[in-house]
Amino acid sequence: MNRLARPLLPPAPPLASDVLELSKPITWFPPMWAFGCGVIASGAPVAGKGALLLAGVMLTGPLVCGTSQMVNDWFDRHVDAINEPGRPIPSGRIAGNWGLWLAVAGTLLSLALAIAMGPVVAVATVAALILAWAYSAPPVRLKASGWWGPLAVGLSYESLTWFTGSAVMLAAVPPIEVCAVLLLYGAGAWGIMTLNDFKAVEGDRLTGVRSLPAMLGTRPAVLLACLAMAAAQVGVIAVLLASGLALTAGLVGVALLLQGICMVRLTGDPRRFAPWYNATGVSLYVIGMVVAAFGLGSLR
Repeated sequence: MNRLARPLLPPAPPLASDVLELSKPITWFPPMWAFGCGVIASGAPVAGKGALLLAGVMLTGPLVCGTSQMVNDWFDRHVDAINEPGRPIPSGRIAGNWGLWLAVAGTLLSLALAIAMGPVVAVATVAALILAWAYSAPPVRLKASGWWGPLAVGLSYESLTWFTGSAVMLAAVPPIEVCAVLLLYGAGAWGIMTLNDFKAVEGDRLTGVRSLPAMLGTRPAVLLACLAMAAAQVGVIAVLLASGLALTAGLVGVALLLQGICMVRLTGDPRRFAPWYNATGVSLYVIGMVVAAFGLGSLR
């Protein structure tokens, strides 16, 4: 044994481009869209609040969502070494414990910005970060459940970010009808997240991942996903009607009707048409979100 061997050097800090890839910028859009819906639903004027809005977009997109992706990649690094060896952590471009440190740093930066934006935003951000860590990290690891995993993502990406957008503008908890709508859209996103599991049914069964399509089969899973999305929007329509927003409710109803037509095709061959539905039916779902937001904003 060579007693003069030099000790191993600590891994070098990762490149900025690798950190950006780790945070998966493509996933930032849904929460930023929901944040925008929250801003619109508040009904508050945006004039003179450019810096505050930019901070909110940064918080919900690159920081909280980006951090959630870092957390997920860290705890999935062994699986990614098999399925996606080119990802920053399994490829060695982000070596050692840098993946974990980046996730912790993102969490702390998110909390710091949220606290600076006010107590209501801070509470929503804490909730989102708890869900982010609980989704991926053992022993909770919500993503292992086909029931709780999609719900956690839906509430984080849609409900809490919409809540944050309204809270930023109002500096207070949003009105009850806004909270009802954002919770319904977040719950309905459970169906959207379930559709994403159709691309890996065999892999999930082999590795023991309890996604809904793997547990129940594609036909029952797609029917439940469609039911969740449709029921949530029926609830939204009911809230809008109760708020005196008949025209807005009608427009959301048209979006739901068009989704229903798309759902007929989806249920015929879920694994084939799930990507197609994500581009059509899900687009109608998020259009309905912004329509509902404009209606709610008109109440102020």
